[in-house]
Amino acid sequence: MTGAWQDRLREIEKDIFARRPEHSVNPSLERITALVTLLGDPQRAYPVIHLTGTNGKTSTARMTEVLLRSRGLRTGLFISPHLSNVGERIVVDGQPLSGEQFVEAYDEIKPYVDLVDASHEVQLSFFEVLVGMAFAVFADAPVDVCVLEVGMGGTWDNTNVADGVVAVVTPISIDHARYLGNSVQEIAADKAGIIKPGAIAVLAQQPPAAAEVLLRRVADVGATVAREGIEFGVLSRELAVGGQQVSIRGLRGDYTDLYLPLFGAHQAGNLACAIAAVEAFAATPQAEGPDSQPQPLDAGIVRQATATMSSPGRLEIVRRSPVVILDAAHNPGGMAASVAALTESFGFTELVAIIAVAQDKDVAGILDELEPIATRLIVTANSSPRSMEPAALGEVAAGIFGPERVSIAGRLDDAIELGVAFADEADAADGPGSAGVLVTGSVITAGDARVLLSSERNEAGPGPEQGP
Repeated sequence: MTGAWQDRLREIEKDIFARRPEHSVNPSLERITALVTLLGDPQRAYPVIHLTGTNGKTSTARMTEVLLRSRGLRTGLFISPHLSNVGERIVVDGQPLSGEQFVEAYDEIKPYVDLVDASHEVQLSFFEVLVGMAFAVFADAPVDVCVLEVGMGGTWDNTNVADGVVAVVTPISIDHARYLGNSVQEIAADKAGIIKPGAIAVLAQQPPAAAEVLLRRVADVGATVAREGIEFGVLSRELAVGGQQVSIRGLRGDYTDLYLPLFGAHQAGNLACAIAAVEAFAATPQAEGPDSQPQPLDAGIVRQATATMSSPGRLEIVRRSPVVILDAAHNPGGMAASVAALTESFGFTELVAIIAVAQDKDVAGILDELEPIATRLIVTANSSPRSMEPAALGEVAAGIFGPERVSIAGRLDDAIELGVAFADEADAADGPGSAGVLVTGSVITAGDARVLLSSERNEAGPGPEQGP
């Protein structure tokens, strides 16, 4: 990238990160509607598979995109939040935007952003600008299909100006209660807003209260439903080196002997939802024409695609000797799934957990889920201004873990250094591989640690700032 492009990229970073962050929600579709209208409604230029839920959205979105691309379709993928740089959020045919492409996309929509800002009392937010960019990039590509992950919720999420022909709802639990509600029913009602008239709703296994709300929405808008555990689901799974071997019952057929290089029952469930979503999409007129007939996916293509799947920052091994694992769990439900997967897939006799978490989260609930498997806990902070102060986090942790198991580090790099030292001591005493280090508590925590522990950096630019 030339110096001129780099300078312009820095200017853009300054502008978009100065805008209202995505965790500061102003529930209105007025501004994003105004922006996409000025852009010519690019979100209507391609069919959309829309995803919401509390946990598993990004993994399921990535899996869905890989399956679609493996069938020869040109894909657009929008995910949030990012791990290391904001260009990761907008992906065309498997490739995140480069720095130069990010600059070009922003400069293309900037005059329209200025018009909307000038005509509204509240400026477009960081997330609204990125959603507008993504829609425009996908229309310009052009893509055959867009896999679109919400930022938060559903009804009032800025992505909801698009109408998904398939709406996927991953497991719902309580998170972002300040914005979405304090009960599973309230949260499900908000997320159900992405299920549009005539769509196919692919529902992961849900708490009964959430399932009732979602099914009512399906009936109200005349959508079609596919439910995990009824119309589709996981037939079997067993541990394998580096992941698991799974068999999935889809909507159109069974897909057996799939190697999934990801850990945990929750990832097998995510795969089942992704396969069902692609099967549902393949049977729509937008995919195959008005006379399309429902057919199973090619089993060989599904098998090859599944073996290539990844989900960075989700129980991702980034270092060995000692093993260091990054995980973006940021609510009790997500932490429970991660703990179950760690217990099943790793045989550590000592696990050093490093955690930095946003202060507006259910911190005690997250720590309660983590406590049974962590022999030591190091509390710290990440790069977000929302990160809970280590001393305050340490106080909460001491009440759950006991003060003797809790250490405090002011910076994440110091916490990682201390965690590795603890694990090295355990390995020396009990044998190599007996100890592991888990870095968790937030997408930002996982992203920060990934940058610290990996030399692989995407040139697209803006670093971790937003997100859960």
